[in-house]
Amino acid sequence: MKVVRFLLFPFAILYDVVTRVRNYFFDVGIFKQHQFKIPVIVVGNLSVGGTGKTPQIEYLIRLLKDEYELAVLSRGYKRKTTNFLLVDKNHKAIDVGDEPLQYFKKFNKITVAVDANRVNGIHQLQKNNNPEIILLDDAYQHRKVKASFSILLTKYNDLFVDDYLLPTGNLRESRKGASRSDLILVTKCPENLSTDQQNIISQKLEKYNRPVFFTTIKYASQLKGFKEIILKDLKHYTVLLITGIANPKPMLQYLNKNQVNFQHLQFNDHHDFSEKEIVNIKHQFDKIEAEQKIILTTEKDFMRLENRLEQLSYLPIETSFINKKKIFDKNVFSFLANFK
Repeated sequence: MKVVRFLLFPFAILYDVVTRVRNYFFDVGIFKQHQFKIPVIVVGNLSVGGTGKTPQIEYLIRLLKDEYELAVLSRGYKRKTTNFLLVDKNHKAIDVGDEPLQYFKKFNKITVAVDANRVNGIHQLQKNNNPEIILLDDAYQHRKVKASFSILLTKYNDLFVDDYLLPTGNLRESRKGASRSDLILVTKCPENLSTDQQNIISQKLEKYNRPVFFTTIKYASQLKGFKEIILKDLKHYTVLLITGIANPKPMLQYLNKNQVNFQHLQFNDHHDFSEKEIVNIKHQFDKIEAEQKIILTTEKDFMRLENRLEQLSYLPIETSFINKKKIFDKNVFSFLANFK
């Protein structure tokens, strides 16, 4: 597979030219950018695939929701609707996307909306909901909106500085795009990442002259959904694990670490489960000959599978800073205090 991707290197060069020209036109004003009178915080990445944007958006929601009127705007990836929508209790993942539905169900007192046209979405939110801050989910390349503050995510085991442009690598634009960020988060790090290892990565990123922070994924101690089992008791169950996320490997490692006996059915990121697949999942579950068994999924997948599978639970996750959490928080609040 890697050999095939490197054979596509000429196309990566062409892709690089196109994205560089596009970014240059935005930088010099040939392409119009829209700037807003309220803070617009962008969370995104340079690469395709899961870098942990959803838990990072949730971290910002927890950080800011008690101090500000907060709105989250997403494109609503793979939804079957179009145009601007305010997420409400009647919506399903197919209407608004799994991540926006997750934000809405998880947090009170925030507004969640979807619109592929982020400029229009922000205008609609300002017109009808009057938020004090808007969080833009996965909008780093959406240059029509001039971000007030940009948080760039890059995975610990797949740093953008070690990657190549599509289709040879996974970068959506050149590494130079990191210069638009206000800070860089290295995500999905091992919990025990040493100071020396942090320094090595920081040196790789120092040319961009941005503050660098290191985060890891923290799993909840208790499942939610059909059975709210304490994680340490899950080893007494046989688990059918369903994942439709970009990179399920960390979850597999976590379950193995906790001695959980599981069978894994893996689907593509944001997978739209068909009725035939649901029937197959039920069949696989029925075949498990164990007195105690359960279907387990990720929180994001639960938004798409809820009410379609019985005995379905999920394992919540959060972003956790390895260190410098207070400095990160201070940077965000300092930006907001000085926003004009």
